[in-house]
Amino acid sequence: MEDAVHHTDDVIRVRDRYYILSTSSLTDHRTQVLKNGDTFAVFDRRGDIDMLGHTAQGLYHDETRYLSQWVLRLGKDRPLLLSSSIKDDNSCLSVDLTNPDIHVNDQVSVPRGTLHIERTKFLWKASQYERIRIRNYSLSPVEGRISVQFASDFADIFEVRGVKRERRGERLAETIQSDQVVAFYRGLDGVLRETCVRCSPRPQEISPSVIVVDLALPSKGEQTIVFSVSCERCEQAIPSAAYELVSHAAAESLSQIKEKEPQIFTANEQFNDWLNRSIADLRVMLTETRFGMYPYAGVPWFSTAFGRDGILTALETLWALPWIARGVLTFLAATQATQTNPESDAEPGKIIHETRKGEMAALQEVPFGRYYGSVDATPLFVMLAGAYFRRTADVDFIRDIWPNIESALCWIDEYGDSDRDGLVEYHRRSKTGLVQQGWKDSADSVFHSDGGPAEAPIALCEVQGYAYAAKREAAEIADALGRSDVSAALRQQAEKIRSRFEEAFWCEDLGTYALALDRGKRPCRVRASNPGHCLFTGIASPERGKTVSDLLLSDEFFSGGVSAR
Repeated sequence: MEDAVHHTDDVIRVRDRYYILSTSSLTDHRTQVLKNGDTFAVFDRRGDIDMLGHTAQGLYHDETRYLSQWVLRLGKDRPLLLSSSIKDDNSCLSVDLTNPDIHVNDQVSVPRGTLHIERTKFLWKASQYERIRIRNYSLSPVEGRISVQFASDFADIFEVRGVKRERRGERLAETIQSDQVVAFYRGLDGVLRETCVRCSPRPQEISPSVIVVDLALPSKGEQTIVFSVSCERCEQAIPSAAYELVSHAAAESLSQIKEKEPQIFTANEQFNDWLNRSIADLRVMLTETRFGMYPYAGVPWFSTAFGRDGILTALETLWALPWIARGVLTFLAATQATQTNPESDAEPGKIIHETRKGEMAALQEVPFGRYYGSVDATPLFVMLAGAYFRRTADVDFIRDIWPNIESALCWIDEYGDSDRDGLVEYHRRSKTGLVQQGWKDSADSVFHSDGGPAEAPIALCEVQGYAYAAKREAAEIADALGRSDVSAALRQQAEKIRSRFEEAFWCEDLGTYALALDRGKRPCRVRASNPGHCLFTGIASPERGKTVSDLLLSDEFFSGGVSAR
């Protein structure tokens, strides 16, 4: 039992159970998130990275956790939380803390609330920067120590999610200088990853896990300490830079992005607040790639390029931010599959499902380095190309990616419809890839009315709508490029898809289209939201579309909350 006990000043762990001491100010489990490029961080509300429990907290770069612990202490105690907030534009985290009672010889030498500790944290170019300002509000001088306890586990993002590995790379000995510590990890992929922790001014104590700085605060005086944590690879060393210079550069970069955004104001302040919050949240997910800006799917587990997510985000923002769509189309065209690879579910012309950059992806311990297990991203790519052209009339760009559009259309006809029945189906070829490859991609998401799973190959109702719309959009593009023969053929193909869809999917007794067809072309006769996509794409007939619309808005589909009626 003794071997299972772990103790810190705030927490006692006994095997998998955690006990928080009554002197701790841990008040909730909410987290604060920052992101910049391919780097993101998840903190607790005090601005710490705590190793308490199974947590996603950490500093990550290229899907590796470079910092797994970062805990600030004043003497032996953690400061008490006053407030914590992310700036409205998501650029930095501000935390206000104060001291608990500080005892010397069983006497309170510094009463609670004497010191104000202000933490400001932001990310920039694969590094975390933090400025700590401590101000003494008492009439007496205060001396003490402030410290940061830190650790780097170099865990792959899939390890943090719970995937167990049989082998890991090698931890090398840390190097310590007067003002910095560097931790090293050589992965099984041969990449040397480094976490470099720097402190200014020079600390009084420095070790592989703790940095200590002495405090000497006169009455009404203050002291500032700056830390930086760089996520480095052996070929990408990051030079040190002053906090103020880096902060200015980050702000300047943010201003340049804001200049590309529309300024929208209405007479409704609540609407304005909602709109500004949405723009700021979208902005933080946009990531500069070598092909242009791409909206990543979400922190922490999906902070990477996903085909379907990027396309839908581009479609939804096309009216205001068409340059996002151009970045998405460029990225997806550049990563379009050109050959068959069963291990990644790749086939010529297919658009990616997701990309990954971590050690496990590089070693193919997970199949997601470039993974193509998505049945809908390919027709959605063509749909986005058509919508972008209609919005911008950017004929030169569309002409450049026309070969990619043609390849996507060929995939729909050949690989997407492998049994040549006029419908687009999917089945997993990778042993470790996704079983279900539509937008509802949990393993049990496609089933019959008796609860039994549908056997692959599976034809989803909404995917037929995507294929129909893709043909029609491509026909419009072909007309603009002077390919009238191609456009006529594409329109005929679209009508064949519509006819086959109505014949195979409509369930009169349910008043909706079947969720899917299974391997034997048996319809999955369950009511689901998927047919709503068939209204979006226009494949549903007007009469049946009205019936589906009424069903989706009926009490049977009402899932709770405030009714709009």
